[in-house]
Amino acid sequence: MFNIEKINLTFSFNPFLFILFLMLLGGYAFFVYRYTVPLISPARKFILTALRTISLILILFIVFEPILTLAKKLVLQPVNFVFVDNSRSILINDGTNRRGVITDFLRRLSNENLLEKSALYSFGIEPKPLENDDPQELAFDEGVTNFEKVFNSIQKDRKNIASISVITDGVITEGINPLYSAEKLGVPVFTIGLGDTTQRNDVEVKSVLFNEYIYAETPTTIASSITNRGFVSASVSVSLFEDNTLIEQKNISLSDAGIQNVNFAYTPKTGGEKKLTVVVSNLEGEFSTANNKKIFYINVLSNKLKILLLAGSPSSDLSFIRNTLKSDENLEIKSVTYLGNNKFLEQNDKQKLIDSADVIFMIGFPSAGLPADLTQAVQKAITEKNKPFFSTLTSGIHFPSLRIFQQELPFTIGNFNNQIIEVQPSVSSAESRNPLIQNNAIDPINAWNNLPPIYQPAADLKPKPESYITARVKVNNVPLNSPLILTRRLGGKRSIALLASDLWKWKLQTAQRNLDLFDRFILSSVKWLNTSEDKKQVTIKSSKRVYSPGEQIEFSAQVYDEAFNPVTDAEVKISLSDGSQTGEVFLNSLGSGLYEGIYLTNKPGDYSYSGEALLAGKSIGTDAGKFNIGEVDVEMLTPPMNIEFLNLLAIQTGGKFFHYSDYAEYFSDIKQLLEQSSKEKIAVSEISLWSNEWLMAIVILLLSFEWFLRKRAGML
Repeated sequence: MFNIEKINLTFSFNPFLFILFLMLLGGYAFFVYRYTVPLISPARKFILTALRTISLILILFIVFEPILTLAKKLVLQPVNFVFVDNSRSILINDGTNRRGVITDFLRRLSNENLLEKSALYSFGIEPKPLENDDPQELAFDEGVTNFEKVFNSIQKDRKNIASISVITDGVITEGINPLYSAEKLGVPVFTIGLGDTTQRNDVEVKSVLFNEYIYAETPTTIASSITNRGFVSASVSVSLFEDNTLIEQKNISLSDAGIQNVNFAYTPKTGGEKKLTVVVSNLEGEFSTANNKKIFYINVLSNKLKILLLAGSPSSDLSFIRNTLKSDENLEIKSVTYLGNNKFLEQNDKQKLIDSADVIFMIGFPSAGLPADLTQAVQKAITEKNKPFFSTLTSGIHFPSLRIFQQELPFTIGNFNNQIIEVQPSVSSAESRNPLIQNNAIDPINAWNNLPPIYQPAADLKPKPESYITARVKVNNVPLNSPLILTRRLGGKRSIALLASDLWKWKLQTAQRNLDLFDRFILSSVKWLNTSEDKKQVTIKSSKRVYSPGEQIEFSAQVYDEAFNPVTDAEVKISLSDGSQTGEVFLNSLGSGLYEGIYLTNKPGDYSYSGEALLAGKSIGTDAGKFNIGEVDVEMLTPPMNIEFLNLLAIQTGGKFFHYSDYAEYFSDIKQLLEQSSKEKIAVSEISLWSNEWLMAIVILLLSFEWFLRKRAGML
């Protein structure tokens, strides 16, 4: 009647125990009502016994967590899912009449009586149902081709899918390659390839390499890769633009190797986000000029990173660390060196240096006799302003004064004395990817483990729970569990501690073998310390930086209160401008402090946006960004059919690939597959009986009714 094929009841405990307890509870209920005071009628006794027994059994059900599994047979007609590419690349004029092929395919699908057995969809940005086989429904105007969403949508469908058919050029312009998802479905995929597979004469900006973060007024290199087919020795100009301003132009002769690099020297004058474009001039006879341009964005930091060296006394460690830091032209180095007797080597404004520093190096700092106001100023900057710092226990360190920084240090200070111990670093192979450990040795870990001994104070130095031990110590080649290098990352605060002195010896040894271990460690420490993890209460981003014409602009936002708890009921508004007109988007809450929204426009250009989150009329925070629409049409960048992808997709799923010029066998294959496909589908569902709220309600109701009858009978 209900087509139930299988019923199975499972328990989280041994079912024999359930039966045993069932019998014991039934016997208990019978024993309780065997003799009653006062005496009641046999009918009432039976009812009370039944109520007690049933309620106890239901409670036992809850304890044993029963799960009811039902396998139900469903009769479903097999369906052929057909997906038609609706992106702009179908309109490419390559002599194959892609649009006409799709029209002919849909007509033949109807003539072969397969239309009623097929589910038709168009796809581009995402799959959309087609009401009928009328090609007029297809505008071929979608800005991207996303295969990933096609197969994700099929996973959620409950129909009896016999086969999947995709008619497309196979060029993926958004999302990931769907081969794994398609294979996991277990359904054969038939692909009909559109477009010409001939490699046409073309010139393309293939790729651009650049540093995403650079400094203002600091030269950097923009490396572009130019490919060509059929234009050997042709002369072209390659230009670099910042916004619409020409930065540099180079005239080149195209290489017979088919690919060549063109590098540009770029020096940003100001900080901020910059839109850069590499453009190759058009040549007569090019198949497509849409790929002659590539847009990208870089972040320019306003100033050089300011490093402050605080030394408790002059030392070799100070000299070697300073020289290494000065080797990086992006760093501005200042120092404060204490000489004793309230005298300093440098004559400078110490408070100003502390306030302006981006990273602080404390080298044997603080030392004995150091003015208390300087120590307190540094401690305040680290504690209240979250200044990242690097600390070494260079000789002369004064542990009682160092305890002022106890809250921010990555280690705790116990007992200490004036003795020192010779130690070497012991770095495990698990640190092979740690950026602080990287160097140019063939075996970077071995290079660390063979460094010369340095000196560690004989003090009880223990890592804090949130600290990470990058390197431990070994004494006489015996590894110990004591830390040598510690890192600490807590909230927006970062610190590194090297619990030893005379690390300059590492520089001398590695210099002889041309190893960059010492320099790389110091400079990588600066980068690690300067990596900002300051949480913004409001973060607003566009899903991409470069959009095709007609493609929807997707925004997402995260909103938190001052304690960084998610805010779910904020009003998040984004204002957009392309310089001539403005627009607004209000984002919808998804819960957990997440928001999303969509902006649609057909106008190309550079857009800037700024967003604000309001709660009860009060601003929580703001964010801003940029994106571009339409300067590069990704659907036109790769005109030929991607025959390798379409063929592989078909083979790995058990389907077939057909060329647009010869797909007559497709219809007979689909008919045969539909006839052979089973019309029955087994749907398995699991019901957790123990977690059903109605079960508990029934238990309460039965016990309440039992209590009511007992009271009416005058029983206790």
